[in-house]
Amino acid sequence: MKRFFKPIEKDGSTAAKKPCLSPEKRDGNGDGDEEGKNQKEPSKFLTWNANSFLLRVKNDWSEFSKFVSDFDPDVIAVQEVRMPAAGGKGKPKNHEELSDDTKALREEKQILTRALSSPPFGNYRVWWSLADSKYAGTALLVKKCFKPQKVYFNLDRIASKHEPDGRVILAEFETYRLLNTYSPNNGWKEEENSFQRRRKWDKRIAEFLSQTSDKPLIWCGDLNVSHEEIDVSHPDFFASAKLNGYVPPNKEDCGQPGFTPSERRRFGAIMKEGRLVDAYRYLHKEADMESGFSWCGNPIGKYRGKRMRIDYFLVSEHLKDRIVTCKMHGRGIELEGFYGSDHCPVSLELSKPTSDSEENQVSN
Repeated sequence: MKRFFKPIEKDGSTAAKKPCLSPEKRDGNGDGDEEGKNQKEPSKFLTWNANSFLLRVKNDWSEFSKFVSDFDPDVIAVQEVRMPAAGGKGKPKNHEELSDDTKALREEKQILTRALSSPPFGNYRVWWSLADSKYAGTALLVKKCFKPQKVYFNLDRIASKHEPDGRVILAEFETYRLLNTYSPNNGWKEEENSFQRRRKWDKRIAEFLSQTSDKPLIWCGDLNVSHEEIDVSHPDFFASAKLNGYVPPNKEDCGQPGFTPSERRRFGAIMKEGRLVDAYRYLHKEADMESGFSWCGNPIGKYRGKRMRIDYFLVSEHLKDRIVTCKMHGRGIELEGFYGSDHCPVSLELSKPTSDSEENQVSN
């Protein structure tokens, strides 16, 4: 949500797999290969809207690197990368590659490449889905010992196609799918890039869920909606929010983007029809005014202290009994644990399947 105000291996690479454990997690008796052999699929996940990946690398990388080293996730899903896709000036766009078309962009690409080659990130393979400009975009980092069967960049599961603005990365594993999305902001008005765009997005998500019910899903990212009143710090403030005094003609569209009745209603319907469970709310039934939100408003101005939970892990009902933890890693109104962004990281940990039959079971 907007605030107001080493070369990467290609598919089919024959390079040896790296151990699942980050270097900091290995002991002196081994390099972690045995754990990688015993664990077939990722079970520890992290999602984070970085609000410009490049800025985070330049300003907050050491702190975030330590956090990642300590948590040691198998997968890191990133939104709002804000780096342009390669191509242009007569060349076709390559939305999977960072642009190096100018001297400034080459330098920025080098900065990101170095950061993602250093510990602990060198232990991950990176997939990008990038916009044409420094806007939106997503990235998916997966430990090299876990190889997705396929990776798509669109909800239609069509090879090489990217969603507009790089909003989707979908990884197919043997027993589940992992969907990383940066969902469009609803905006404030009945315009093509506001209400209409979000309605179309929600419709496409619903269609995607109905077409992919053969396998459990883990859906994470900045979903840009707060489902219930418990998911915002100040429900009355957000319900009555306006931009420059404008009031939409339909009262269902009134209020803070992400907290309008129409968005919340559609989100609830998507979860119900898709048989999805909100992992955080499944474990945390009560309000947590200290650590229960993933987005925090500008510490200066009327949004100071105003917070929303708009970053999620939604999992298929079949997976809910495997939820071990789901946590917001930010605290308070001073953006502690946000690492320079206006969103904090959110994590999910699943237990291992209890049997081969459970691992191979799919949703009906």
